[in-house]
Amino acid sequence: MQISNFDQVLRKIQEYPTKRIAVAAGTDAQTLHAICRARDENIAGAVTVGDARLIRETAEQEGLDLHDIEVIDVADPVKAGYRAVEEVGNGRAHIYMKGYIHSDDFLRTVLDKENGLRTENILNHVFILDARHLGRLLFITDGAMNIAPDLTTKARIISNTVALAQTFGIEQPKVAVLSAVEVVTPKIESTLEAAALAKMSDRNQFHGGIVDGPFALDNAINPEAARYKKISGVVAGHADILLVPEIITGNALAKSFAHISGGTSAGLVFGARAPVVLPSRSDTMECKLMGIACAVYVAGVHAEKRVKIGKVHF
Repeated sequence: MQISNFDQVLRKIQEYPTKRIAVAAGTDAQTLHAICRARDENIAGAVTVGDARLIRETAEQEGLDLHDIEVIDVADPVKAGYRAVEEVGNGRAHIYMKGYIHSDDFLRTVLDKENGLRTENILNHVFILDARHLGRLLFITDGAMNIAPDLTTKARIISNTVALAQTFGIEQPKVAVLSAVEVVTPKIESTLEAAALAKMSDRNQFHGGIVDGPFALDNAINPEAARYKKISGVVAGHADILLVPEIITGNALAKSFAHISGGTSAGLVFGARAPVVLPSRSDTMECKLMGIACAVYVAGVHAEKRVKIGKVHF
């Protein structure tokens, strides 16, 4: 069954065993609200690592009861991250989540060679948008981790994200490679890479998805815009995945969905040994809660089906 919105995610995860989240520097109000809601709605349990005094003061100010939520006192946010990721590494937790800690520090704990969650796969960040007006989930990558990926890295990001989209029941995800324009222009490097990735897809070098590009945003997701500009193909106007040229575009695009339109999104890092929830520190409680829910869903599907990430054929 294809998952089309976050309500369906919340219903589906009730079928899976309860997971436990380890939160790095979970001291801020929105994160504490999210993990308390996750506990109350039987989405997930939690252990939060951070300044215990601040955690309890914030909870009291927000009227939150921390029963059944373990608090581990590590005041320094970076050290709290390393302690929290250990909880996942040793099996005491199933999901790793960013709290009030800088993304680069958080990712450093994920990628740590001794105690982190890295694998032989590339890791990439995916914003999952609950795009109700489109009638489907929309996956944007990479807006938080890979800064300026080259062609090889973009191909591997596509492979990762196709596998994630398939986890949500999209059998053959449609991938739009974004640029500023929808024609190949030698002066714009991202259009040349988009054309190369599209040709790789034509030659079955990706496992699963259909890749095309270059696209501008409008004709990637809006069928009317694609028709108006006479852009054909199965991806045009119907993309499930948007591959952005670099991190600035992806970050701005995903955050505009939440902060301009009021939409709800979830931020995940995919390709690690366990699901990783990476929201923005300024995200709403709802976005952080949906990040937890999507991570629980991914963990449940992977345990049920033993999902493997496809590889790119170079």
